[in-house]
Amino acid sequence: MSEIAVVAISIAKPGYEEQLRAALEGIVAPSRADRGALQYDLHRDLREPRRFVFYERWESEDALAGHAQSAHIAAYRQAVADWIEHSEIRVLRKIA
Repeated sequence: MSEIAVVAISIAKPGYEEQLRAALEGIVAPSRADRGALQYDLHRDLREPRRFVFYERWESEDALAGHAQSAHIAAYRQAVADWIEHSEIRVLRKIA
């Protein structure tokens, strides 16, 4: 299997920006320690401060699946369920 990239976008509901930011920052270290993690970087949109974007690189789709099923991601999803207006995840394979 070959390396994949992920772009994950979360938009906070108005008034929940800082709670979501803290929760997102809290999953960075454990996610970087997940098997197969090559890069796991959190960004905040300069023009839309409610929008947070992860850029991730994983050794394989299996590594990403393991991350998605990890305890820290499950806990994160439960904690932020009421704080997110919209989320989107794109799984990408480099072609050039």
